[in-house]
Order: sequence, then C-alpha cells, then structure tokens
Amino acid sequence: MASLRCFLRSGKNAVAAVLRREFHGTPPAAVQITVRDALNQAMDEELERDERVFLLGEEVAQYDGAYKISRGLWKKYGDKRIIDTPITEMGFAGIAVGAAMAGLRPICEFMTFNFSMQAIDQVINSAAKTYYMSAGLQSVPIVFRGPNGASAGVAAQHSQCFAAWYGHCPGLKVVSPWSAEDARGLLKAAIRDDNPVVFLENELMYGVPFEMSEEVQSKDFLIPIGKAKIERQGNHITLVSHSRMVGLCLDAAAVLAKEGIECEVINMRSIRPLDAEAIETSIMKTNHLVTVEGGWPQFGIGAEILARIMEGPAFNYLDAPAVRVTGVDIPMPYAKILEDNSIPQIKDIIFSIKKTLNV
Repeated sequence: MASLRCFLRSGKNAVAAVLRREFHGTPPAAVQITVRDALNQAMDEELERDERVFLLGEEVAQYDGAYKISRGLWKKYGDKRIIDTPITEMGFAGIAVGAAMAGLRPICEFMTFNFSMQAIDQVINSAAKTYYMSAGLQSVPIVFRGPNGASAGVAAQHSQCFAAWYGHCPGLKVVSPWSAEDARGLLKAAIRDDNPVVFLENELMYGVPFEMSEEVQSKDFLIPIGKAKIERQGNHITLVSHSRMVGLCLDAAAVLAKEGIECEVINMRSIRPLDAEAIETSIMKTNHLVTVEGGWPQFGIGAEILARIMEGPAFNYLDAPAVRVTGVDIPMPYAKILEDNSIPQIKDIIFSIKKTLNV
C-alpha cells in the first residue's frame, strides 16, 4: 500500500508540474475593449493620477456623457472634477483655457466638433497662440475632445471633419485615433502634454471592439504624439489614412491580397505633428501612394501629405502619381444613398489602388 500511495503521489505531482508549466508558458490573452471604454479608462486613470485633471462639457456628469464616454466618472469624482456646463461652447471652452493657464489640466468635451466652431476663438487665439506670445512663459495644457467627421444621418451641420482645420494651426497638437489602443494611449499622452491638444474621435467607432494586450492595459502605457503606426505590412502600395478610414483601408487591403496585391496600411494617429518620415520610408519600399480621408479634398490632409512627398526625398521613388481618396466636395446630404456616395467606401479605395498600380 505504501508503494501504491507513493506512486499515486508522484503521478499527481507530475501532472501538477505539467499543468503549472503550461499555465505559465501561455502568454496572457488579449481582451476585447471598445473605443468608448478605452477612452473612459484613460480619463479615469488620469483623473486618479493627477488631481489637476478635470472634465467639463455638456451632459458629461449626471447623464454620463452624450455618448457615455464619461460613464461613472461623476459618481466617482464628484461635481468639482466632472462638470456639467450650459450649452455655450464659447463660455465653457474659455473657462477651460483659463483654468489651464492657472495650472489645471482640463479636458474640454465638445458634444461634436462641429460645435467647436462656436469656440474657435478660444481654441486658436487663446489656447494655441499663448505659449508663443508669452515667449514660452505661459503653457496651456488642455485637451479638446469629442466626435469628429461624418456619423450617420446627421446631415451637413453635424458631419464635418476638422482634422485639416485644426491641423493648419501652429501651437496645436492634433491627434485622430482609430483603434481602442490608439484612443487609450493617445488620450493619456494628450492629457499629460503641456500643449493644447485637439483630440478627434469618431462617433461610429465608439462601439467597435478591439483586442487590447496586457501592455496596452498598463496605466503607464502612452502613445507618443507625432508617431504613425504601420497596421499592415505590404510592398506594392502605401495607403495612408486616419480615424475610421484606417479600418476601410485594411478591409480593402484584405480584398486585394486575394488578387496578389499587398498594401502597406499606415495609421497616421497624429495629424499635427505629421509623421512624414514613416510615410516616406514606406513609399521608398512600395513606390506607390494613396491617401484616404473622410474630409473634403480641397486643402485637406491628403493634399498636405502629397505636397510633403513632392518636396521631400520620397518623390523620386514614386512610379506613378499619388492619388487622394476623399469625401465629396459638398455639404453632407441627409438622404442615406447620397450620404453613402459622399464619403469613401471600400470600393472607392480599391478602384484608386488599381488605378495607381495600372492593373
């Protein structure tokens, strides 16, 4: 019996050792997190980390935010740090800029960036220019955030993309996340930045889940502003886009891969500063360029990228003229079929890629 007990005990130990080895050898699985929850977590962690951080805007507190981005923050941090404002963008943006000048770190939410036009004097003349006009004595550490670009069925006054508008202005940093990782890492970096940052989200992306690794879930995870990310490697053509259009580029690349065309997809992440080096490096490998954006074509993000490439070292590597895929040059229509034809679709991206490659 003693020998039998010894045999069983050793068998159990061997099984336990194997199980332990397999458990420890398996990397932790990535979890699925929506862009909405990534933004919420980023603000929660930064509010907890730095007592100077506070959030203000329309319906951000008791209602948990118009898009539920600030869900639970008012209950956790109270009236002094999560502040409901009247419907007056010029007023609460001015309060936020003044608070930033006084040493706080406000997050100013616009219910949509279309409404930021009401406050553009505060954003440009008060926030963006003060550091320069004070000879570096007065910083303005503020984040202006909210949904940007076309949503669905909200027509001309609620569908504009402001990436080119704000990207035009020195003194601002402008970022445009696509994934949950982008949203989390860039928002935390924006809140900690000593400059005014315009943070352009997209309403249609809020409910989209993305895999998020353990590294990205760390409270110390930041994405440096000004650095693009290659979302897909390829050697035939470079696709450059930001925000929701990154997903459409990846979908187009997946379709074309079945035809033997390998697209390199660059997620800009940052509009200003623009990571021209990443785009140039890719063009030197692929020799072709297509830019994709939801905004209007004239003086847009694609126009700026093409100008930079023409002026820089990558121009001589192009085997064909670069092509822009953009929104149509009209105010956004309300009718769905017209709306669909006013913003880039996967078929438009595929058409432009084949045109550029002459296939």
